[in-house]
Amino acid sequence: MRVFADRLVETLTRQWHGCYLIFGNEPLFVQESRDLIIAKARQLGFEEHYRFSVDSALDWNDVYDCTQALSLFSSKQIIELFIPESGVSAAIAKQLSEISAHLNEDIVVLISGSKLTKAQESAKWFKALNGCLVSCNAPDIKHLPQWVMRRCHASGLTPDGEAVQLLCQWHEGNLFALSQSLEKLSLLYPDGQLNLIRVQESLSRHNHFTVFHWIDAILEGKPKRANRILSQLEAEGIEAVILLRSIQKELQQLIKMQQMLSQSSLSQVFDSFRIWQNKKPLYSAALQRLTATRLKPAMQLLASIEVQVKTQYEMSPWPFLHQLTLNLSATDSSLSLHP
Repeated sequence: MRVFADRLVETLTRQWHGCYLIFGNEPLFVQESRDLIIAKARQLGFEEHYRFSVDSALDWNDVYDCTQALSLFSSKQIIELFIPESGVSAAIAKQLSEISAHLNEDIVVLISGSKLTKAQESAKWFKALNGCLVSCNAPDIKHLPQWVMRRCHASGLTPDGEAVQLLCQWHEGNLFALSQSLEKLSLLYPDGQLNLIRVQESLSRHNHFTVFHWIDAILEGKPKRANRILSQLEAEGIEAVILLRSIQKELQQLIKMQQMLSQSSLSQVFDSFRIWQNKKPLYSAALQRLTATRLKPAMQLLASIEVQVKTQYEMSPWPFLHQLTLNLSATDSSLSLHP
């Protein structure tokens, strides 16, 4: 069974599972989902709570001991396993499969992590646990305003369109900060009415962008957004070489995809390069816009910027990174600057 994090409350009132797999890239959703499940477990009489970080120091015998320590006089138990950033390895998968054989109605297992692939959802260990998968991925830019609106209403706030837009811009990539901001706004304005001026006067920027946000904006063909993200990354002090390496990898892949498109369908290309479902619209837009004649000069500009970064320390690479961003994300090819 799969449920999205914002629907977990409804699911918990209808049905209880012996295992919950809480996975996603949004820490706020993961944390809130854990809290909801643990609170429900407490109501159901699960009093003992054991937490294990799945790393090289973990002795799995300690986990097995918890599953086998039940008696007529023992309490129901919550067993939490925190999966590392690298995800579920083959060794971890083997242990999870073995643990599944020891589960019973007096145990609830919570497994949380940031990375779970489609292939793993079909794996032996996943099916053996027979748990409820709680999807905790952050809403994309298109769905973020709807989520912010629902979150505001849940906090007793009624924002207008401009307020929602500003909240999205200032908190994208940092929903923990958004949650805190809404708590602050609900205290400042008991009437619950939010407009642009109230948000501007009460809050400061809390958005946190990553290289992946920048690349996604480029692929989607949104030059203003891509350059706004790039400016934020520059302000945060990210190394330019990290951006160069990341975009270089994307451009090389786009060139190979364009070459393959001459003999294969778009769906075959996506399957060959293992493009995730939620990324397909981005790559589809990029492949339509970025032809081979546009990708070649972009790679040349990229190479020039890299040489400049490594040899001309007194010259800033950021103006050229902004030009590269514009060249790749704009609908029409732009003139390239050369460092």
